[in-house]
Amino acid sequence: MLKKHMAQKLASSLPLSEEEIFQALEVPAHEAHGDLALPCFILSRKLKLSPQQIAAEWAPQLAHEYWQVEAVGPYLNFKLNRSLVMEQHMSGSRDGAGFTAAPNIGQGKRVIIDMSSPNIAKPFGIGHLRSTMIGNALYHILRKVGYDTVNVNHLGDWGTQFGKQIVAYLEWGDDAAIAADPIKAYLSLYVKFHQEAESRPELELQARDWFAKLEAGNETALNYWEKFITDSKTEFQRLYDRLGVRFDHVLGESFYNDKMDAVAEELERLGLLEESDGAMVVRLDEEGLPPCMIRKSDGSSIYATRDLATALYRHDVMGGDKLLYVVGSEQTLHFRQIALVLERMGKTWAKELQHVPFGLMRMNGKKMSTRKGKVVFLEEVLDEAVQHALQKIEEKNPDLADKQNVAEAIGIGAVVFGDLLHSRILNVDFNLAETVNFEGETGPYVQYAYARIQRLLSRAELEYGQQQQTEGAASYSFQEAADDYSWQLFKHLVAYPEALAQAAERNEPSVLARYLIECAQAFNRFYRHQRIFTDNNAERTAKLELVKATGACLEEGLHLLGIRTPVEI
Repeated sequence: MLKKHMAQKLASSLPLSEEEIFQALEVPAHEAHGDLALPCFILSRKLKLSPQQIAAEWAPQLAHEYWQVEAVGPYLNFKLNRSLVMEQHMSGSRDGAGFTAAPNIGQGKRVIIDMSSPNIAKPFGIGHLRSTMIGNALYHILRKVGYDTVNVNHLGDWGTQFGKQIVAYLEWGDDAAIAADPIKAYLSLYVKFHQEAESRPELELQARDWFAKLEAGNETALNYWEKFITDSKTEFQRLYDRLGVRFDHVLGESFYNDKMDAVAEELERLGLLEESDGAMVVRLDEEGLPPCMIRKSDGSSIYATRDLATALYRHDVMGGDKLLYVVGSEQTLHFRQIALVLERMGKTWAKELQHVPFGLMRMNGKKMSTRKGKVVFLEEVLDEAVQHALQKIEEKNPDLADKQNVAEAIGIGAVVFGDLLHSRILNVDFNLAETVNFEGETGPYVQYAYARIQRLLSRAELEYGQQQQTEGAASYSFQEAADDYSWQLFKHLVAYPEALAQAAERNEPSVLARYLIECAQAFNRFYRHQRIFTDNNAERTAKLELVKATGACLEEGLHLLGIRTPVEI
């Protein structure tokens, strides 16, 4: 925001557009050099003078009450008038409202976000956390910056694995065990099927036969399949409730079964289908990619056909202007193929289909596998995180009321923040002890800063009263509250809209998570080094305005990431 205001003011004095100035302005590496710097190389090309000469000549001409300017080599270094800048920004930011305003990037365009998408009758493992919470954060961040966001849970409720699940259920199913813990029971059956199939190959044939019955609408097969879905959805919902995640639509893969033939028929009509070893494919040789298979040699469709039907439905029926797929990076080739096939079909909107990839979630450096039963159940991780948080609370504040609910917010928030803090494309090696820590770059650190702010504001209300705060707010001054720590905190606050914009434009929640860490750190430095409750009413009120604005930014930022903010920890 400071860069934007600087660019607006400088545009009337320099032979550059406001956008050119904004893009050129930099934050100096050393704070002693100023708050912002303008390299004069871009002016050198326009004025046919050396950057050093331009800086020396223009520095005196750019004097302004808003800043001091100094020529340093080819740079114009600006030191802002702290008290003036702070008062101008804070005067319109009561309770942080001005700082939490967001740029309207989306302009009301509809974004359909494909996220979470667990497989029916499979465990919701720690690895599923990434798609769920990255997608959830994007849902809220993109809505904040002006998009009409719609999220879809694309359940994996179709495929040959259901033939295997039916066989396993008939062979070894225990209804009492399934009733007690459906997902773990179904996982055990799935693992046992693969173990037994190594010595009993006829099980694979039986599985294919059952899936064929399911595709043909056999009533018995459908009943088993629907049982698996019902049991799984119930268990999934418990986890979504704990995570605070809601969906606008839950549409499994099976929803698109009756929409795939139309896709194949359109591809055939357009002359895009070619035969390859008995299968029907769309060739993508010109793009240097392998062909996209539409029908297998036995005539059945595969998931590429389904994803084409899904994309068409989300654009044509659901009205999506942009389609985001929050899916692991191993699917990058697949989504490139889907977008290219849609382009070949003449769908000009295909460029708005975007894969949002992310890396693997590992535990102790190891990848999880449902087939071998090597899964870390997310619910168990959440339970352990909550217990860690409860222990920390017992140490810090044993008399805290409602400790269990606070521990739930801290523990789950720690797990979510620990994931979102990393750039989504990187692999994450999950470490619970590091994640649930009140120190360092963690969710509890930010939540604790927010709780500290609430204590300060409660104390201000108790000691000074609403009336005096209202009177002071009308006349507060930053003349005595523009010290280094207050200024650094202020600069973090005005950077909030920019952090939102970057997170939205890059589909990268880690930008916002990183911002919240830095903002909490700036606040804690301010808190340690500044006396807030001074006898000077104007100074005290100014500092409390900074505290309120920080609380507003931390609260909203954490909520956008899907993390709760207890007022006391």
